[in-house]
Amino acid sequence: MSAHASQSAQQVATTFIGDDDVARLSRWPAAVQALRQAYSQPMTPDMVPPRVMARGQGFWLRGLCAISPSGEYMGCKLIAASPRIHRASYLISLFDQRTMDLVALIDGNRVTGIRTAATAVVAVDLAAPKRPLRVAVIGSGFEARSQLEALLSVRTVASAAVFSPTPASRERFAASFHADHGLDITAAPSPQEAVAGADVVICAARSRDEQPVIRGEWLSPGMTVVSIGSTLPEQREVDEATLARADLIVADMPEEVAHDTGDALAAVAAGVDVVGKLVSLADVASGSVPGRRSETDIVLYKSVGSALQDVVIAEMLYRAALASGRGATMPATIMTIDK
Repeated sequence: MSAHASQSAQQVATTFIGDDDVARLSRWPAAVQALRQAYSQPMTPDMVPPRVMARGQGFWLRGLCAISPSGEYMGCKLIAASPRIHRASYLISLFDQRTMDLVALIDGNRVTGIRTAATAVVAVDLAAPKRPLRVAVIGSGFEARSQLEALLSVRTVASAAVFSPTPASRERFAASFHADHGLDITAAPSPQEAVAGADVVICAARSRDEQPVIRGEWLSPGMTVVSIGSTLPEQREVDEATLARADLIVADMPEEVAHDTGDALAAVAAGVDVVGKLVSLADVASGSVPGRRSETDIVLYKSVGSALQDVVIAEMLYRAALASGRGATMPATIMTIDK
């Protein structure tokens, strides 16, 4: 193909959606609904391939690509991160499936939290009892806050308890949710006390030394546990007993959960049949597999994040930007060519 290949006359401009616009355009119920709809539609493995990661000395670049089952868009999220210097940046590129045009570039920083929390809520809604829920939250940071806000947007929460190692942090977390949502929420002095009596346990707080922050011995029959904080082999969030006690492990990316997360690797090394318990969130959302087989089952939702989630949220944001006039039209874009 010549370097002077023709450009489509109908090529659309590229919209840049920055972090502030992402915050203004996103709505939890819409995000949860978009992801539940996406996961319930037929998809082939080729539409959501495994992520790839290039590693340097103390930093890495990860790429996640997916084709949305909506038939409209496809995209890729790039994450550049350096744990050594505590810095990261996220970029989502969104292409039109029908024209191949680059329609949007989106700051993926806030998108990561939105899609993680909204997807977890899809899993919780499918697995947890259909009644007002008692919720335990382990962690008081951005991810923990997003998880609880997303859940509150689609389910009634009767009461909640939060544990964070720093007393002032858990007190602030509880006070803000009581003030903003009228939630009956307490700051628990220990993770065990937070978990006791809960229907749903949201874990969004890896320890600094990568020791598990949830112990299987704390769990009771019927609980639904969410683990979203450990996505790499060197990371830990829940212990081996948690995976051993789980009757069902629902995963957004089953192969990656089984082979690339520290929690699963440690459980397998301890003799737990993790693969035998694993089912995909897509199978649960589509109705192929029940979210739980009995009221006493312990169900663990284990997430590593998926490009499908990023692309579904990105296309939701792009549609909202077009409808509201938000976002910035870029003065130039890449050329889509006839090839």
